[in-house]
Amino acid sequence: MTASHLHPPGAMSGELNVPMGSPAPGGSERCPDGGGMDYRDWVRRSYLELVSSNHHSVQALSWRKLYLSRAKLKASSRTSALLSGFAMVAMVEVELEMQYKYPPALLIAFSVCTTVLVAVHLFALLISTCILPNVEAVSNIHNLNSVSESPHERMHHYIELAWGFSTALGILLFLVEVMLLCWMKFLPVDSGGPQRGAACCPPGGGANATEPAEAPARHSGWNAAMASTIIMAPVAVIFVVFTIHFYRSLVRHKTERHHQEIEELHKIKIQLDGHERGLMTV
Repeated sequence: MTASHLHPPGAMSGELNVPMGSPAPGGSERCPDGGGMDYRDWVRRSYLELVSSNHHSVQALSWRKLYLSRAKLKASSRTSALLSGFAMVAMVEVELEMQYKYPPALLIAFSVCTTVLVAVHLFALLISTCILPNVEAVSNIHNLNSVSESPHERMHHYIELAWGFSTALGILLFLVEVMLLCWMKFLPVDSGGPQRGAACCPPGGGANATEPAEAPARHSGWNAAMASTIIMAPVAVIFVVFTIHFYRSLVRHKTERHHQEIEELHKIKIQLDGHERGLMTV
């Protein structure tokens, strides 16, 4: 008795309608007396193996995206919480010299930079806090088909927005915040303001009494603030250049990976078309 007599035509057509992701039947392909498979059984088994492997590769890609989204959300939440906390402490703990007249532009820049920095990081923290629990709940389920329940695909733009705010824009604003904080802290040191100049000059000095207030001497505090600016400006430029280079390299890598996946899918399509033509001829 051959293998073709063991399987009626209805059973053969029913086995072809196997859902995606189901394992290819192995034991039913062989004869119970130890004989081999005929050509139709071999073509059907090869077709099911190709479909199953393609489905599992798509699921693996979805799981990789889920783990990447979860890692981005975790990094964004930690970085945003840390840097926003530092910015708030810096704004609260900074001690302004009441006897020194700060430049209005410096005060406005420090206030605006601190406010924008905290707002950007809190917005990234809000997105991470809202999306991360839903992604974590799905990632802890050990089931391949549960990846479709995660909202990381639908919320992809929000995840990238939180990642960009927390890493790129947030860190750049933090560098500017450090530079402005150095100016706020060191500029009054040894500045020789109007009060100190009036105390140092003899009474009745006339025009000589206004010389320390009018002469913008580069004192030690000004030099310290300028040194921090000289150091921080190249660091900010390097940071911007590295960020642009990193994202361009990442986009190039993703593009190459997509091209490879498209080529693999094209090869699978050619193989499946060949198997389908083989089934039709048989």
